[in-house]
Amino acid sequence: MTAPADFWFDPACPWAWMTSRWMLEVEQVRDVKTTWHVMSLAVLNEEREEHDENWQRKLGIVRVLIAAEQAHGNEVLLPLYTALGERIHVQGRGIRGSEGDVLAEALDEVGLPAALLEAADTDRYDDALRKSHHAGMDLVGMEVGTPVISVEGVAFFGPVVTPAPKGEAAGKLWDGVRLVAGTEGFFELKRTRDRGPVFD
Repeated sequence: MTAPADFWFDPACPWAWMTSRWMLEVEQVRDVKTTWHVMSLAVLNEEREEHDENWQRKLGIVRVLIAAEQAHGNEVLLPLYTALGERIHVQGRGIRGSEGDVLAEALDEVGLPAALLEAADTDRYDDALRKSHHAGMDLVGMEVGTPVISVEGVAFFGPVVTPAPKGEAAGKLWDGVRLVAGTEGFFELKRTRDRGPVFD
């Protein structure tokens, strides 16, 4: 029986990108189907961060994702996230400076209208964005970030891993993460990162 999983991401986060690529591998080797959702690091950190140009760019990108989902359905989120992630992380273009180009190119690649770019500069989608954000974050608390994964009543942040495991290695990590996250009273495993994301 297929286990439904929910995955909350912010496309600005390289670690969420790594985990999302792992999740796609998991779907190939385990009986799980992922539904993708938007969360926002800008919203998560709005009380702690100065609302500068970078903060506005982070918010603008997730507004566009929400607008695309509302207009074209949830199924557009994964291909749009993939198109954005390839540019932001794999190509190393980031969200600064070329944000409009990155967004415009990603929308064009997946066949979505360029008019969605207008969503970046309006608060019209912010209620829906916050609803999507809190649907994930309320499951794990506000002391973590992205990604958040929920499967069969168990939700957790992470895993934070690089490079993204492939094949059966991805499946084994999935099994282990589900085991520890599903243990009553289990909260955290962590060690200091000694490398950055490996995009391969």
